[in-house]
Parts: sequence; C-alpha cells; structure tokens
Amino acid sequence: MDGTTDDVIEDLVRRHAPQVLGALVRRYGHFDPAEDAVQEALIAAAGQWPRDGIPDNPRGWLIRVASRRLTDRLRSDEARRRRENTAAALTPADAFVTPPPDAAPGGPDRAPSEDDTLTLLVLCCHPALSPAAQIALTLRAVGGLTTAEIARAHLVPEATMAQRISRAKRAVRGTRFPRPDARELDRRLGAVLQVLYLIFNEGYTATAGPDLLRTDLAREAIRLTRVVRRLLPHEGRVTGLLALMVLTQARAPARTGADGALIPLDEQDRALWDRTAVAEGIALAEEALSQGPAGDYQLQAAIAALHDEAERAEDTDWPQILALYDLLVRRTPDPAAALGRAVAVAMVHGPRAGLAEVDALEEAAGAGGTAEAAAAAHHYRLHAVRAHLLERAGDPAAARTAYRAAADATLSEPEARYLRRRADELDG
Repeated sequence: MDGTTDDVIEDLVRRHAPQVLGALVRRYGHFDPAEDAVQEALIAAAGQWPRDGIPDNPRGWLIRVASRRLTDRLRSDEARRRRENTAAALTPADAFVTPPPDAAPGGPDRAPSEDDTLTLLVLCCHPALSPAAQIALTLRAVGGLTTAEIARAHLVPEATMAQRISRAKRAVRGTRFPRPDARELDRRLGAVLQVLYLIFNEGYTATAGPDLLRTDLAREAIRLTRVVRRLLPHEGRVTGLLALMVLTQARAPARTGADGALIPLDEQDRALWDRTAVAEGIALAEEALSQGPAGDYQLQAAIAALHDEAERAEDTDWPQILALYDLLVRRTPDPAAALGRAVAVAMVHGPRAGLAEVDALEEAAGAGGTAEAAAAAHHYRLHAVRAHLLERAGDPAAARTAYRAAADATLSEPEARYLRRRADELDG
C-alpha cells in the first residue's frame, strides 16, 4: 500500500472517529467503554484496510466493528457481575439509548440524516458539567485532541486536564440523549459555540507539532457550525462565529510557504486568499450584526472582515479595527482579545503606545495570583507581539531577546522556526 493510500486511510479514520463515537454513545450510553471500542475499531481499520481495501462505507464499517467490541465488553461485564453477585444484569437506561446487544447499529430508531457528531457535541456540553469540563471533553471526544494538547491550550498541567476529562466522562455516563432539537441546542449554545471556536483555533494554528495547520479540525469546526446554524438560523452568535471561521480560513492558502514556514498576515500574498470564502464571510458578518446586539463573535467577525477587505496590508482600516477591539475587550476578559487590541493600538498610535499596552497586560496577568494568570504572562504570543513592536520601535537587541523567548515558549515547530529566523535576521 503506497503512502498516498495510507494518508487517505488516516484521513478517513480521523474524520469518522467522532461520528462513530457519537453513534455509540447515543445508542449505548456508556462513554468510556464506547471510546475504548472506537479506538479498537480504528486500530482494526489501520490493520485491515491497507490489506483488504477501503470499504464502500467506512463509517458504517467502523460503527459495526466498534459496536461488536462494545457489546462484547458489556456482555462480559454483565457475566462477571452475575458471577460475583454484585449487581443485577445490565439494564439499559431506555430502549432509545441502549438497544438490545444484537440490534443493528443503523436500526429503525435512527434517521439517516442524523448527525451523530453534533449529538456527541451537545452531549459533551451537558449542563451537569462545568464550562471548563464541557470544553475539555468535547475537544477530546469531538476534536480528537490529545490530553496534552488540550492542557496546553488551557494553560494547565496535563495531569489536571486528565482528571478534568475523567470526571466529565463519569458525569455523562449512561445519559439518555437523542439528537438535540433547536430548543435543547439553544440552552447549551454558549458552551457549544466556545467549543467549536476552540476546535477551529486548534485547526488554524496547532498548539504543537511539525505542522502549523490541522485542516481537518478547522473544516470540521466549520461544518459543525453550519449544522448549528441550520438549527438556529436567526441567532447572531452562531452566524457571527461562522463568519469569523470562514473569513479566517479564507487566508489559509497564503499562511504557509512551500516548506510549511509561517507567513504572517502583513506579509501574505493576498491574491492566494479564497475570495469566494471572503465574500461569503463578509456577507455572514453583515448578517450577524443585523441579528441583535453585537456579541463577541460578531465583533471578531467584523474585525476579520476588515482585514480581508483590504487589498494590501497598508490598506487595512486600523482605526476601525481598534474601535471594534475597544468594544470587544469591554465584553470579554479573553487575553487574546486584549493582545489583539494592543497590536491595533500600535498600528494607530505607534509601537511605543502598543508596548505600553503589552506591559500593562503582562503586569495584570502576573498579578492574577493563579497558575493560569502566571502562564498567560509568559505566553509566547505576548513575547512575539512584544518582539514585533520592539523591532518596529527601533530596538533590535530587545526585539531579538523577545523573539527568542517566544520561540522557546511555543511548542509549534513552524512558529518557533519563524520566530528564531526573525531573531537571527536582527543579529545580521
């Protein structure tokens, strides 16, 4: 089997894994055993498909294999409990969640159009979970991120994140959950949208590894957001988030060079941007602003639209962007929004004014008193922005130090290479 086919298989199993897990969890109501069964099915696919060929229905194949593994385990657990007389026979929560062990995975209770990934997404945003647990569980189950990647994204130790995910799985164990309707989705919308936003961000800028982009995650986040929008077409937050994703993803073709090296926004060849996506994103951003008061996602989409409308970097309407950031930072404590505003301040009022904003952010984060606040104060993006502004302010020695500090702090290899190259150029 050649490398191209191996890549196709890897893409297939990665794309279908959340859908398969969603199908099993919705039917059987056992999160941990279902996740184990899906992993076993993926391993089986990796061993059999290169030898026997890719099945006509890869998703159905994975569901059948994972279902067999799961029902085998449930029967085994039931038999053990009977032998030990420690519990009664395993009883399903109801016929919808847990069909008879021999029932076909695609039984009559399931409409072909149902999206099991969306079902899994909303299940992971169960109200019994804290917002932090909702996000962590969804990134693990739906986004396919490792515990280490999720921990880095949240600036917490990996062991802490592993405990958070384990507790979340226990909390939703055995939950009865059919496909969500619009009313149920609306109740959980804030958590769902935040999770989709984080999955997209991980796809657009991977927290670690040799590749800057994880296109599969970015596309999946956009696909799921479109699904949510079909259920809630008049909800401005949903439209705004979709606009933000589409406008941001439109720049992806120009974001890396032939060798995978990062190309910053102001140096990108804008002729490579996906103009069809830009037009769609701008239309969505305008629609989102008409759907009620401007929230975080609508404001971020408006900022992205201003960037994408500029034919050249020097044509960017930075005063308008700064005005939008002023509104945004009054609404959200997100450090990324505050850092974006610092860049806008620098572009409007000069690099020294921007550096003063960065210093204030670092001081506020350092005074936060928590591990997360301390981590934010030393986050590589803050060092990277400081380095860029110092370079623009004519302080190459300090900029070089900040670029290297940022490179040392990131786990993304393309970003680290870019930051070190900027430092080396200042040496020259």
